[in-house]
Amino acid sequence: MHRRLLLLGLLRREDMHGYRLNEFVEREMAFCADVKKPTAYYLLDKLAEKGYLSEKQEPFSEGRPPRKTYSITPEGELYFRRLLRENLRQFEPPTFPVDMSVAFLEELPPAEALELLHERQRLVEERLVRLRETPEHEGALQFVIDHHIRHFEAELDWLHEITGWLETRQPDSEGKRE
Repeated sequence: MHRRLLLLGLLRREDMHGYRLNEFVEREMAFCADVKKPTAYYLLDKLAEKGYLSEKQEPFSEGRPPRKTYSITPEGELYFRRLLRENLRQFEPPTFPVDMSVAFLEELPPAEALELLHERQRLVEERLVRLRETPEHEGALQFVIDHHIRHFEAELDWLHEITGWLETRQPDSEGKRE
């Protein structure tokens, strides 16, 4: 639902061809939307088939093949608003694939687990820095950026707890746990 909502929402702002739409999503929204090009084109075709988008074929020009420009239709506008309302009212508990590894963390030597978790921590910190460097946005998009920042801050707090726990399980120089 969220991918269709994104595509329709962007097309409400202006008509676009698929390449430009994908380019915008990758450049401006990749931190919060996982929409690969094939998926986007598939969804655009399905939305057009259902009458939510109209397509206008642009003719071939200077080395470029013909391309479709998409526009939202009145039916698409109604569908967009329905998706928006549904998505806002729903709550889907997130799942975190890393939880399966943490559940079996004690199967690794503590030093190795610490090394792996420190690497994860470094990756989260890098992502957080990039998000914090995102220019301020007017309106509701800033709430999306802030939501992701808070998620990564919580992830770092959680990682600090786990690594602290693991550090207490490290054997000391005599082979005893501290």
